[in-house]
Amino acid sequence: MHSESGAPPRDPVVDADAAVQLTRDLVRLRTVADAEEVEGPAVRLLARLFSEFGWRHEVVEVAPGRQNLVAVVEGGGGEGPTLMFEGHTDVVTEGDSADWSMDPYGAEIRDGKLWGRGAADMKSGLAAMVHGVRGLELAGPFPGRVVLGVLCDEEGMMLGAKAFAASPAAAGVDGVIVCEPEGYEVCTSARGGIRLRLELTGVMAHGAMPQEAKSPLLAGARIVQALAGVEEWAVRRWGTHPHAGAVTVTPTVLHAGDASQLNVIPAHGLVGVDVRTIPGTDHGELIGRVRQAAGEAAATVGVTVETTVVDDRPAVEVAQDHPVVAALVAGHLGEHGVPPAYGAVPGTTDGTILTRDAGLPTVVYGPGGKWIAHQKDEYVEVAEIGAYARVYANAARHFLTGGAAR
Repeated sequence: MHSESGAPPRDPVVDADAAVQLTRDLVRLRTVADAEEVEGPAVRLLARLFSEFGWRHEVVEVAPGRQNLVAVVEGGGGEGPTLMFEGHTDVVTEGDSADWSMDPYGAEIRDGKLWGRGAADMKSGLAAMVHGVRGLELAGPFPGRVVLGVLCDEEGMMLGAKAFAASPAAAGVDGVIVCEPEGYEVCTSARGGIRLRLELTGVMAHGAMPQEAKSPLLAGARIVQALAGVEEWAVRRWGTHPHAGAVTVTPTVLHAGDASQLNVIPAHGLVGVDVRTIPGTDHGELIGRVRQAAGEAAATVGVTVETTVVDDRPAVEVAQDHPVVAALVAGHLGEHGVPPAYGAVPGTTDGTILTRDAGLPTVVYGPGGKWIAHQKDEYVEVAEIGAYARVYANAARHFLTGGAAR
């Protein structure tokens, strides 16, 4: 592509210092689910910046106090595809601040790292995508457009992604780069997730007379054993994915009784289960197997089980030769001189919902280590922020023009 003057467009130049500063500004905002406002402070900060850039944007309240911010940057170079960059502004709680080595919202830079809750997951990704797109824009006209989806509630029920997927804006998107932390891996797949509540009902009795009880505690213990068998069956049934691994069936909650009443066998209990799936897994079949195994295990001690599916998110995958993947690989290669590794997201992202609900091809790639999210002393390497912004800018140029910028 050439500009109207006939000169080829310049390579994007990214303001890495501004991207680092934006990351710090965002990390200093405590955008957690228990805050009086969750995403609001971050949305206002970014909306002001988008206004300074002259980007057309809209704030949409998708639930009380939960806001999406969506911007559209027109390339000015004629008709072309639409590329979306996506990130979320909410973060998980910091937990006990005393467990941290520094202020979890101080955004301190030390030893080449930027520390704080959300530094990796995923406020550095947000800052990198914003300044990557800004660098692309300042380099000159490009065909098509870029959509920036700054979505809410990713750490909860993904209400922001669900709302965007149902909106008219999703219909024109040709590819999505989700800027979650993945440690330089281009993640073309993401594991699915099923959350189950197994509610147990037995018979209450005195601890001295267990023969009069039907104990949900005993039932829960037997269900946990049975779930290990379900996992083994699932691995045999669906095998192992080259990047996403195998299905896991993990008990996460086992609860019954009142800790102040140690001489009482309770009547009710709960087993919580977190199931992670791989592309090709039949969720209905797997849920049925869990339900059957739990019911049979509990019945051995006379307890009944009611199974509730709390959430059900499929495993998703995009082909490695899809244009959005090829563009991202080209951007990474141009920045680092070597091709990236391919991988899988161990959990789910907003991209899962965008693929499931709107059919959008999504690939995940962003600053920060894959395993650092949600831990104390969360950090991102400062140098990564600018590097990812440059990759995003060049990936966007490649996707929108059909050729690498370098």
